[in-house]
Amino acid sequence: MATRIADIIEPKVFAAYLREAIIEKSALINSGLITQNEKLNELVSGGGRTINLPFWKRISGDSEILSDVNPLTPGGIGTEQDVAILQLRGKAWSANELASAIAGDSAIDAIASMLAEWWVREEQKILISTLTGVFASTTMAAEHVLDKSTEKISADNTLDAKQLLGDAADQLAAFVMHSAVYTELQKQNLIDYIPNARGEIVIPTYLGYRTITDDTVPHTGNVYDTYLLANGIIARGDGTPVDLTPVETDRDALLGDDFLINRRAFVLHMLGVAWTGANMTGTAPNNTELKDGANWNRVYDRKNIGAILLRHTV
Repeated sequence: MATRIADIIEPKVFAAYLREAIIEKSALINSGLITQNEKLNELVSGGGRTINLPFWKRISGDSEILSDVNPLTPGGIGTEQDVAILQLRGKAWSANELASAIAGDSAIDAIASMLAEWWVREEQKILISTLTGVFASTTMAAEHVLDKSTEKISADNTLDAKQLLGDAADQLAAFVMHSAVYTELQKQNLIDYIPNARGEIVIPTYLGYRTITDDTVPHTGNVYDTYLLANGIIARGDGTPVDLTPVETDRDALLGDDFLINRRAFVLHMLGVAWTGANMTGTAPNNTELKDGANWNRVYDRKNIGAILLRHTV
């Protein structure tokens, strides 16, 4: 009797295995830009469409002259709320006698590898869609975007972009750019390579910032968006809300078709820019809705958000 998908996949075990494989394979997660947070994982599993992320507002006021007559005037500290949107995504695959076709190797390893790589690409699309919407919001576009769409990317306009954060620019750590932009910088001899922990020269940098290449970064014709981001600016959580079945299998015996169904609930949120959901129509946003600036609103002080967009040509 042929081996079937249901014979080789134990859904609970496979779901955890897949989650770890996604983390292992994602260049963005391993770049330092994304923060993995166990508390956020728990909040994702708690259900609901949005997740509230309260934060302390920056304290303010001037110092006072000490006196043995006049007491100091106590100041207060307030809180505000960042809001992340829960991503609810799923995909089903079917193939005729799929398990038999791959049973010559480790079937579960092969399937996990294929799914993990697919989900890594999906998370990249979702993150880039989120960044597109965040920088299109009124509050971010005014102070976090440098539009040089008539100029080639250069060291000068990159440094001008960095300067939008003033003395808070030292938090910026990495560029996320299209491969065409990376190639342009190579032509300008602006890409340097530094050794990793093993002494292998594999980490590309531009003006001292790490470079991450992703062809889902938006561009219109010859005009490209390039993101300059701080470490940990993206919060990521991955969980399983009640009654959500992450992995299940099925089979149409008459057709000989095996089915593998995968559902996920996760968060990919740029800290400091809250989801408003002004133009969301479904249970969770699609990529078009994530790109809509009307769905986002900055809640952190400007200098507390380590994120800049440079728009340029190549």
